[in-house]
Amino acid sequence: MAETEKTKLSVEKKLMVGLVVSILLSTVLIVFASSSKETVFSPYVRDADGDYQYQQLSIMRDTLGESEDGTTGEKYSIYNTMSTPMLVNDWQDPHRTMLIIAAPEKPFDAAEAQAIHDFVTEKGGKVILAANSTNAKRVAEEFGVLYFDAPVSDGKWYYEVTDTADRAVRLAPQETRLWSVASVSQDLDLMDEASLRTPCTEVEVSSGETDNCRMPVLFHSPTAIQVLDIEDDTREVSVLASASDQAFVARSGFDINNIANPKTGKTDLIVRVDYPNIEAYDAKSDGDNGEVSVTGSIVFVSDHSVFANHLWDFDTADLTGKAQCGDIYIANGHSCWDSDPDGLASTQGDTTWRGNQLYFRALIRDMMEFDNDELSSQITRNTDEFNIVFDESRHVSSIATQPFTEAIGAVVLLTSDAYLKWLIILNLFALLAIAIMVVPEKENWRHVFDLTRFRERPTKVDSSLYQVRVREAFLSKVRQFNDLTRDEFARKTPAEIMQMVRDPRLVELVSSARSYSNEELRDIIPVIRRWGN
Repeated sequence: MAETEKTKLSVEKKLMVGLVVSILLSTVLIVFASSSKETVFSPYVRDADGDYQYQQLSIMRDTLGESEDGTTGEKYSIYNTMSTPMLVNDWQDPHRTMLIIAAPEKPFDAAEAQAIHDFVTEKGGKVILAANSTNAKRVAEEFGVLYFDAPVSDGKWYYEVTDTADRAVRLAPQETRLWSVASVSQDLDLMDEASLRTPCTEVEVSSGETDNCRMPVLFHSPTAIQVLDIEDDTREVSVLASASDQAFVARSGFDINNIANPKTGKTDLIVRVDYPNIEAYDAKSDGDNGEVSVTGSIVFVSDHSVFANHLWDFDTADLTGKAQCGDIYIANGHSCWDSDPDGLASTQGDTTWRGNQLYFRALIRDMMEFDNDELSSQITRNTDEFNIVFDESRHVSSIATQPFTEAIGAVVLLTSDAYLKWLIILNLFALLAIAIMVVPEKENWRHVFDLTRFRERPTKVDSSLYQVRVREAFLSKVRQFNDLTRDEFARKTPAEIMQMVRDPRLVELVSSARSYSNEELRDIIPVIRRWGN
């Protein structure tokens, strides 16, 4: 029986198999790593299971952008980014763009923190960073703000939660569920008594007249933040919200007398840092394009849940049992934001908490450039001229989308332009396809060291051709030594070639027809090597 010759894979087939295997392996590993995780704090998840829906930012997105039916919303231009914050400075109109980073699940590196700092201090960008962990620490330190590593406990300013099935039943109090009364732009220590006690109205929020009023804000489990004493004349720091004088950082249990639980003196919850007089290029009020003076702003919030559906929207908060000021507070002996001496006065207006959305709508409007007289009115009177970008890169995605977001995030690091991003992807695939198609199956005799082969050559040179190949190799050396082209060498007579060679043994090799043994060829090869030296 004739022996069947094994079929060997070509180079291009091996490359294709390797590509397919690497893609499948990468996808499987990423899916496996993210299989136990649920997407939370996303502005795009609308139908998460159970309580996960209350932890999304979808209602916030509808409030700031446009609702699904198109009837409500602030009409800001809403975008998202799933790549590194290092690209923020490449965005169009950064002074009219706000980056919202909620619930970062991984810390920022030094380059990302520096990029965000440049975005605010050099480009006039706006940022709101909401976190209750030290994942935000590196960015905060760039601006002279410190994040603590444990939740705040406050036995005085916490809100009540009732059973969703029976609103008369009070759930066990949690002193990490804090309320505070926040200013939009003024430092609490600089506001007069009347402004501190006056609640903002819906009309004032819509018109941006919120300098002399405050609003209640509810936190789920905030940490503490603190302004550091650094020398920076360019920044203007304002503490917009703080906990009560009984608050402490609960690093080891919830005992206020435990020395491991520090009291910070003043426990800040929302801090705003502004950088005025930054030059930006935009349409001016006189109709020309040119430099305008803008203000870069960043706000640090000590809890990411302030944006979550269950605290952002009044109806959702009521559905999950968040209690307004009333009998339940009085019956249990602690103050609410309308009865505490440092809170709001009901005699000054309606103190009802309408969800955190009212406060953050006012804050975002105040941070943007709506009141900038140097900008064209075509910009300042249209909210869709201002951009809000949700950072999707700091928390996990769903199982199905995680492999793609990781891959696109790596590619988009090269550019923030969408067209260039896809062009890079297509070029990579095109180059790989071309490489696979054009790599020929090399002839073995041409390669002494063949990196695509890890075994011996499947065939060997015919021994009867050894003398012919040695003779041709020597004649090629003679031609090159005399600097002749192939055509010029072919026109030389045998006598002229013999004159070039001169060595008797080599003259015999190229002129005689006698047959050389393998031993004779091995002896003559060193002579060929030395010839011409």
